[in-house]
Amino acid sequence: MTLGYIARRFGVFLVIMWLAATVNFALPRLAPVNPIREMLLQATRFGASGKTDMEKVVASYEAKFGLDQPVWKQYLNYLGDLARFDLGISIANFPSKVLDIIMRALPWTIVLLLFSTLMAFGIGTILGALIAWPNSPRALSLLLAPLITLSAIPFYLLGLILVYFLAFSLKIFPISGGFTLGSIPRMNWNFVVDVLWHSVLPALSIVVASVGSWAIGMRGMMISGLEEDYITFAEAKGLKDRDIFTKYALRNALLPQTTSLALSLGFIVSGAVLVEIIFGYPGVGSLLYRSIQTFDYFMIYGIVIILIFAIGIATLIMDLIYPLLDPRITYQNR
Repeated sequence: MTLGYIARRFGVFLVIMWLAATVNFALPRLAPVNPIREMLLQATRFGASGKTDMEKVVASYEAKFGLDQPVWKQYLNYLGDLARFDLGISIANFPSKVLDIIMRALPWTIVLLLFSTLMAFGIGTILGALIAWPNSPRALSLLLAPLITLSAIPFYLLGLILVYFLAFSLKIFPISGGFTLGSIPRMNWNFVVDVLWHSVLPALSIVVASVGSWAIGMRGMMISGLEEDYITFAEAKGLKDRDIFTKYALRNALLPQTTSLALSLGFIVSGAVLVEIIFGYPGVGSLLYRSIQTFDYFMIYGIVIILIFAIGIATLIMDLIYPLLDPRITYQNR
């Protein structure tokens, strides 16, 4: 891997970010009405004595948010703010900054989804590989039907089932929330244990629903890889069955699986919206839901930009470490 290639890939990443930011800026302005102005009108409708007063309030807010300027100037200001990681001010939580609000919710989502995604990936990948391997115990093939069923169940539906049985009926876990109501967030052992206890059900719903998809995908890649010549060659050399499984079949099948994992990790910053809503979890998914309800467009734009940035970073990292996963991949000129 050369420095020139790394520079080119980073340049492509910057271009993608610019295009995504431009689309994010342009889409709401394609509407026949200004959605942000409509939101401001709704917010001031009950507090104003007449249409003239409302227009004055809206005009003052447009000036605060820079919406009274020409579109090209708004666009340049928008790009300049993004370069400084300034995502603007929340309309629904004025005068709080969008980035500050997102950063308070982001750790909750990252911890929950990072742990859940990695656990589901590990369990599903191993199960899928073992089910496809001809020399595995025949009992493992019985897991295929349940895994297919789990892959078809959405996170939120499984979450509702878990809430009913484990929280409402058996009262093993708390029904909702990220921590006990009335607790003061602080970095001590009791609060950490309380947070982990509240995150068990949301994490479990994501892990159980995701394991099936990872397992089915890995099984398909393993089955197609077993027909390759390098597997036949390894068997002809008399290698141990365990070595053929780990060093030849599993390692080659992991490449597409790892790409899917990178994209999944990029998506974790957006939160599992419906899961977080069901469990009342204070993550980015719940924040996005509330922002849509209150038409907080700047908050929505901020979450979308961070999501695009995370996906771009995850894809860039995976592109750079691919040669470490498979020595056959090289970016050097031949």
